[in-house]
Amino acid sequence: MKNYFLPLFLIFVSFGYSQDEKNEQEVKQLKAVVLNAQTDQPMESVHVVNLNEVVGTITNEKGEFNIPAKVNDTLYITFLGFKSQKVRVTNDMFKFKETKISLTELAYALEEVIVRPYSLTGYLEIDVKNLPLNNAFQYSISGLSVGYEAGSKNPSAVTKVLGAILNPADLLRNLFGKKPNQMRKLRQMKEDDQIRDLLASKFDRETLTELLQLEKVDIEDILNNCNYSKSFITTANDLQILDAISSCYEEYKVLNRKK
Repeated sequence: MKNYFLPLFLIFVSFGYSQDEKNEQEVKQLKAVVLNAQTDQPMESVHVVNLNEVVGTITNEKGEFNIPAKVNDTLYITFLGFKSQKVRVTNDMFKFKETKISLTELAYALEEVIVRPYSLTGYLEIDVKNLPLNNAFQYSISGLSVGYEAGSKNPSAVTKVLGAILNPADLLRNLFGKKPNQMRKLRQMKEDDQIRDLLASKFDRETLTELLQLEKVDIEDILNNCNYSKSFITTANDLQILDAISSCYEEYKVLNRKK
């Protein structure tokens, strides 16, 4: 009789494990609270992004947030003036529902800023020559909704712009071809209002690198390859950078299809 019961027991055990594994992979609403590590007070308007599901939310006045997540997802939590934190979602976070996440305040050392005013003479012809100029020019291409930046206003600059789009975008293809989920993430990021609001307020590329799993140098290389100017790359906010990467890649695909 023991020989009959043993296989049956193993079937139930195996079924139990598979059910637990399935439950862990289900996307559920995760609730937690974000606190100031120094004061232990709840923090309002903290941005919380699920890097795996590519959805975002913000904390309420009690520091609470709800976000779709599953076990082993990574939450990226960020607030101006505080050190950003990544938290791995565990099964206990769903069971006990009293998860508290603390953010540590950053210490800022302000460097001396020297302001050098421009010496204006009152003569337009002279003053115009003394003011700094942005040497990045926009070039529009028929059939495309946006323009492209290039370094100088000469025929070779236009050729450079066309070449970057019409030739195989090896860098883009290498980066995103090896990680097909990245383009899906780009589209999801553009559709999530909370993520767009967060990116619009940031200039450090930190959130972008976490979401896209790219290095900052990769992002710069992509934009250089698409002929965006140095001034745009260094001064644009993260949302503008996101739109630039997405636009460049989508337009390359459209033109590549027409070959």
